[in-house]
Amino acid sequence: MVDLGLQPLTAREHLRYVGAFLGSGRPHTREGVMAFLLRYAQSPASKANAIKALRRHFRDFRGQGQTIEGFKIPKTEPSMMILPSKEELKGFHDFLGLKHQALFLLLASSGIRKGEVLFLEAGQVDLEKQVLIPNAHAGSTKRNWYGFFNEEAKGRLEEYLASRKGGKRKLFPMWMPGFKREWARASEGSGVKVTPKVLRFWFANEMARLGVPDRFIDAFQGRIPRSVLARHYTDYSLENLKQIYDKAGLKVLG
Repeated sequence: MVDLGLQPLTAREHLRYVGAFLGSGRPHTREGVMAFLLRYAQSPASKANAIKALRRHFRDFRGQGQTIEGFKIPKTEPSMMILPSKEELKGFHDFLGLKHQALFLLLASSGIRKGEVLFLEAGQVDLEKQVLIPNAHAGSTKRNWYGFFNEEAKGRLEEYLASRKGGKRKLFPMWMPGFKREWARASEGSGVKVTPKVLRFWFANEMARLGVPDRFIDAFQGRIPRSVLARHYTDYSLENLKQIYDKAGLKVLG
């Protein structure tokens, strides 16, 4: 997180795979890595994540790049994603508790990444202007800019904040197992499988349907390279992005 600018959730995911390797008893050699990766032979996505984590461990942390060198990230075919309708989203939303309803609506109406929302602090949310300012991401593949949320999310956030006890800094303090259990329960109860990734895709698709140009959808979702931001700062100013977002009139439940 310090040297490589990884998000906390990414670091935890790497630690999970590294921990699995260290606990496997395999020797810390290329042969040991190869034997360990066999457990992921039937899951290209998991194998890719394991290789990325072991690169961090051997190459970046231990300075033993030769141990992991040459292991290729498997290619994965993009899966077809059937996006839920607004009626299905509402059904899922209604099975969630208040905190998770606020989280759900913030994810769906902003389109930003789960990790960015879960690590938001109260001071990074402007309820009046309906603007999010996530922590700056220093990674090589992801950027973030401003995020926006709609009236539905604002109303539920106000209810949630009024019900909160204590002065916790995080907007949504929670453990990931609890998050997964709550959303799995809502999926089972509503009969609709919804994840933060599904909501991110839904947001992009809905904004495109509402006529928002791709370059601004990319900006809302943190896919704008810094070089583009520097050259076209006016297009991506807070005022201009907010105007474009508001004009689209995005509704999640309505």
